[in-house]
Amino acid sequence: MSALVESFMQSAKPVSQQNVIANQLDMKLLCVALLILCIGLVMVESASITTADRTLESPFYYLKRQLISACIGLGAAYFITKIRLLYWEKSGLLLLGMAMILLLVVLIPGVGKTVNGSMRWIPVGLFNLQVSEVAKLFLLIYTAGYLVRHGSEVQQTLWGFLKPMLLVSLACLLLLLEPDFGATVVVMLTVMGMMYLGGVRFTQFSALIVSFAAAASLIVIISPYRMQRLTAFVNPWADPFDSGFQLTQSLIAIGRGSWSGTGLGGSVQKLFYLPEAHTDFIFAVYAEETGLIGVCLLIFLFTMLVYRAFMNGREAEKLGNRFAAFTAYGIGIWLGLQAFINIGVNMGVLPTKGLTLPLMSYGGSSLIVNCVAIGLLLRISIENAQYGKQALNRSKAGSTV
Repeated sequence: MSALVESFMQSAKPVSQQNVIANQLDMKLLCVALLILCIGLVMVESASITTADRTLESPFYYLKRQLISACIGLGAAYFITKIRLLYWEKSGLLLLGMAMILLLVVLIPGVGKTVNGSMRWIPVGLFNLQVSEVAKLFLLIYTAGYLVRHGSEVQQTLWGFLKPMLLVSLACLLLLLEPDFGATVVVMLTVMGMMYLGGVRFTQFSALIVSFAAAASLIVIISPYRMQRLTAFVNPWADPFDSGFQLTQSLIAIGRGSWSGTGLGGSVQKLFYLPEAHTDFIFAVYAEETGLIGVCLLIFLFTMLVYRAFMNGREAEKLGNRFAAFTAYGIGIWLGLQAFINIGVNMGVLPTKGLTLPLMSYGGSSLIVNCVAIGLLLRISIENAQYGKQALNRSKAGSTV
């Protein structure tokens, strides 16, 4: 990690050069991310104001904490844009080790904090660190570095493909012990997507998909509460006041939104009907207050976010910066997949998972790590511009000779 700090110190530049770098930022990506973040802040306040006033006697309690997390996240994103990707690539194994340590520490009784039966948080000063969010990013960076170092081995041998998957599977096992099935699915599918883009053989990739699907099915079957969630998802109206309560309330909220919504603050389901209205089910409140028009806008914004991530990855790959390319692809898959799952859960097309909506749901760890991921994408866009200018200069020098 000292290499990362050293990179930041070495990157201090005169104001004129700072302006040049600012002009190299992917402004479309930045604007989309900030717009989603702002919508999220508004919806966190709208969805939580009644609950916070009743239970904490402070209607702006959750908004204030989310604003603090947003400021920390934006500051971290700015810091990340100053660090060369080379240092992240060199720190891959260290970050993998840190992810494993965090996933182990959170399981220690007395250290990890239990909420709703899950031990997913480590108290750190004024907030609780959700280790799965940090682990997602660190495992992604490690995988990107591995694909650069062992790209040919991954493409040609089974062992080259299995080595990182075994480490990721170990991390997923630790996530399941929390338990955090949703984060396990996101981590595994993100890494699998990166491995596929890294050129793994289709037969090996298909075998892994089948194995993962079989393992996930087995986990659901042997876990009574997961099986209950699955059956409730299939027909929530069969038990609308118990196992299907959360999903039925979410569907009622989305249905009430109709075309144009009930208006900001006009949600009824957030008034002690819909559990976790400002966290996992913030999309349902958003849909109720903004309607189909707002839903289409939000889906478009997330689509643009993923699109810009992949475009930056594609540009980096063209320029020969494979670590930047795989990192951008991984972030795009991760954020897009998590948004897809969260929205799918809210709409009743996927079983209930404890996953936040990126950049929107209440939660300091999630928001800060999401901002760091955006900062990495912005750094990739900066290095793409720098690599492009160097390639152009070399081309001009060659033509003059």
